[in-house]
Amino acid sequence: MNDAGPGALDLFRVDPAGFGGVVLRGPPSEARDAWLAALGPARRLPPGIDDARLLGGLDVAATLAAGRPVTAAGLLAEADGGVVIVPMAERIGDGLAGRLAAVLDTHEVVVERDGAGGRSRARVALVLLDEGVEDERVPEALAERLAFHVEQPSTPELFHVAQIAAARARLAGVAVPAEALAALCATAAAVGVATARAVIFALRAARAAAALAGRDTVTEADVALAARLVLAPRATRLPPVEAQPEDTPPPPPDNPGDRDTDEDRAPSPDAMTEMVLAAVQAALPDKLLAGGRARKSRRRGDAGSGRGAGERRLSWRRGRPTGTRAGQPGGGKRLALAATLTAAAVWQKARGASGGKVAIRASDLRIRRFETRAEATVIVAVDASGSAALARLAEAKGAVELLLAQAYVLRTQVALIAFRGVAAELVLPPTRSLTRARRVLGEMAGGGGTPLAAGLDAACALALGVRGKGRTPRLVLLTDGRGNVARVPDAGRAQAEADALNAAMLLRGIGIDTVLIDTAPRPRPATAELAAAMGARYLALPRLDAEAVARAAAA
Repeated sequence: MNDAGPGALDLFRVDPAGFGGVVLRGPPSEARDAWLAALGPARRLPPGIDDARLLGGLDVAATLAAGRPVTAAGLLAEADGGVVIVPMAERIGDGLAGRLAAVLDTHEVVVERDGAGGRSRARVALVLLDEGVEDERVPEALAERLAFHVEQPSTPELFHVAQIAAARARLAGVAVPAEALAALCATAAAVGVATARAVIFALRAARAAAALAGRDTVTEADVALAARLVLAPRATRLPPVEAQPEDTPPPPPDNPGDRDTDEDRAPSPDAMTEMVLAAVQAALPDKLLAGGRARKSRRRGDAGSGRGAGERRLSWRRGRPTGTRAGQPGGGKRLALAATLTAAAVWQKARGASGGKVAIRASDLRIRRFETRAEATVIVAVDASGSAALARLAEAKGAVELLLAQAYVLRTQVALIAFRGVAAELVLPPTRSLTRARRVLGEMAGGGGTPLAAGLDAACALALGVRGKGRTPRLVLLTDGRGNVARVPDAGRAQAEADALNAAMLLRGIGIDTVLIDTAPRPRPATAELAAAMGARYLALPRLDAEAVARAAAA
């Protein structure tokens, strides 16, 4: 028996499919192995699994032998009533995430392709093993459907199997007081959890906790535990602090005859909410308590996710398999033999095939499709003009060094453009060499006017050149937005601002992924408008630092 009370794993074991599953974030460890062993028999999702094996489809061998369509169940249908473990979940694509999410929602698999059709029950729970680094995360649409998100799991102290079985039998009869639901809703709103699904999961967790304790009604302790395990990992902000009046009136005189005993007095809804909120606040992630932004789903390969990923590109020869399509092999296109046989199998009786021979026609031919990612080049364009030039340059140099330190792992190149005086200069051409960058960056100078349009023009030209070499450009612009030098020198500030706006719209027109970091001590609305004109994400960083710039480049 676990004297410390139930944990996420205990609650999950009570009703796996009802909770959807668990996200286990962290590297392989003995503690994670103990978690997985406690789940009992589970299916493991192979990497690169295709739709036919995942969802089910035509059994080619049986179809050819029988002369009629014969379907085979997929892995999800085979795992009905059990648990499916998904390794490297931070790397799964949007397509696979969507299929898994649909099965979690409907508890069934629908197959309608290759001459096969039907529905199969698939009431499963998922355990996503998230081994991502930094901001790599599993798809948010899938993670939201799993009740528990556990960071760096510790070795669990588990309830006995008999206790779990007894809790399952008691679960349906556990009652939930109205104030418990009100407390969970109020707590979710206070910490920025906007999805109703999280509140439903927390309610189920409270009922499971009560069932494990042998109770028929949810208590304050059950609600607090559920909120700590389900709502706290999803929190996006700290709860608001209410101002307390300085002078609190004294309580009314206590009449001993009016006292209620602890057994007779039920907690008020407000009191339960305060207690649950305190429990959640004590369990909030360290990043949130430190004032950082709540984590967002971030995965290797997402557009705009950093991690060196560029644009998705179709390939016929290499990359991640993305299925097949009808077509003729040749010219680099490879025959998908299994898919071709699948397409032909349902027609063998009509074609009169016999003697173990398979009649294949041109319309049956299928070719393989792959998806690759272009490597990325981050272009840092820094305003090196004016009195703040030294601070901007120092932090830009630091950001470039941070990006280059990870360039080999991320397959990312970094370039630096500085604009000051009357022109822009490519200080550091695209490179992965940290040694070269340090040598060049050490010679940078600052001061003078702000040729913002020239800086944007130079960044645009470099980005187009990068794109022409098959890479994906990303632009990070550091400026206070106060351009005062036009494309034609001495044309005046008004022309300088018009030129900068024109250059910004050109960037938007060619579709360069851009973030504008406003470095002004007091950010102006005009700079935000400039960012909007170039289709850039706008980030005000009056207290500029190299790590913030590097994070913006990877955001």
